[in-house]
Amino acid sequence: MAHERQFYIDGAWVDPVEPALLDVIDPSTEEAYTQIAVGSPADVDRAVASARRAFPAYARTTRKERLELLRAILAEYHKRRADVGDAISREMGAPLAFAREIQAGRGIAHLERMIEVLETYPFDYVEGTTLIAREPIGVCGLITPWNWPINQIACKVLPALAAGCTMVLKPSEEAPIDAIVWSEIMHAAGTPKGVYNMVQGTGAVVGEAMSSHPDIDMMSFTGSTRAGIRVAQASAATVKRVAQELGGKSANILLPDVDFESAVTKGVNSMMTNSGQSCSAPSRMFVPLERHEEVKAIAKAAAERFTVGDPSHPDTRLGPVVNAAQFEKIQRLIQAGIKEGAELVTGGPGRPEHLNRGFYVRPTVFAGVTNDMTIAREEIFGPVLTILPYKDEDEVVRLANDTLYGLAAYVQARDVEHGRRIAAQMRAGNVHLNYPLGDTAAPFGGYKQSGNGREYGKWGLEEFLETKAVIGYQAA
Repeated sequence: MAHERQFYIDGAWVDPVEPALLDVIDPSTEEAYTQIAVGSPADVDRAVASARRAFPAYARTTRKERLELLRAILAEYHKRRADVGDAISREMGAPLAFAREIQAGRGIAHLERMIEVLETYPFDYVEGTTLIAREPIGVCGLITPWNWPINQIACKVLPALAAGCTMVLKPSEEAPIDAIVWSEIMHAAGTPKGVYNMVQGTGAVVGEAMSSHPDIDMMSFTGSTRAGIRVAQASAATVKRVAQELGGKSANILLPDVDFESAVTKGVNSMMTNSGQSCSAPSRMFVPLERHEEVKAIAKAAAERFTVGDPSHPDTRLGPVVNAAQFEKIQRLIQAGIKEGAELVTGGPGRPEHLNRGFYVRPTVFAGVTNDMTIAREEIFGPVLTILPYKDEDEVVRLANDTLYGLAAYVQARDVEHGRRIAAQMRAGNVHLNYPLGDTAAPFGGYKQSGNGREYGKWGLEEFLETKAVIGYQAA
């Protein structure tokens, strides 16, 4: 990798204004394997100025020109897909096969979807005598997380490009290498100078400078609710648009008529995937009280089938969590579950016995959990499932919605109409009925403290558009 100590600004790789380096840690070894440059407000100023200069010309490009750019990016991405997957596996600990197939595959899925959307999206139409025009909002600041890094880069950069916006990306400093590969892809695809810029750095410095910058018209942020609040506060002084996808504590309701062997196993698998580091993970499994003992046994067996170990090993299903801070947080919350009286079904504190280094967490299941326990309230962001028994339908709906978050909910029902009735009562932006396949055309985002705005498909495109009314455009 040739560009770890540089930023991508104005169509070229450039050195930082004020040289400073940050170690990139391999979470499987706890050792640094490279260093990246971290930016300052001066670097942000330089990137924003580049995006501002490029905006007038890029905003006037045609649909055809923007489609040609997206197709060129897709072609280059196909060439570098393995590099993206390898980077993600090393920097955040995802098993290599999962990183290459699923994590890196999300970049292709979003590219193909945005090309499809841009081909037909109605940017202008007439209502009565008024022209309604959807126009690019301007220069956008994009801050992306470490847990699904290329997914979040793609679902911010691509709609911004399709809309006609220019941008500055700040990827997570915990997962910075895939963003370098992405930037190389953007360059190879012939992205016009200044349209796409990338500055590495910390949220406290680079993220803050972007959020408060008077020449950034919109901030799109994915990360923790705590950090999202800081982005919104810093953005408020310039009244810029803020779109946020934040934390989650998603309920998974198993109704009494389901096949419990299948529904519980799939719920455990969904929770443990990516080491539990997914904001929409089904972390609270609600089960009928009379099936609680049965569910415990099924969940225990499912969790213990996850092989924990080196991400590069082909048999590994669960890699490490991303860093020491995340590991310690998860350990603290596991201890809180034990202390507050939840039943530890499997897993528990510490690393798996066969591992003596790396940020590895035991696949953990708690049962007999009540919704007032810490492990049912806080987002753990690790491979920890909580099982909560419920007495009746009214109670489970109330408990499922009793959370600060509202990103996702899951409902499992043999009677689909019954499942739909429960889904209609969920205060969440996404409801997954009977473990469906993902849908990159569906709007992704949350209620309550899970954020505002939506990503994916046409919904993501519209976040980057302003609405103009030209009244009297057409004679009466």
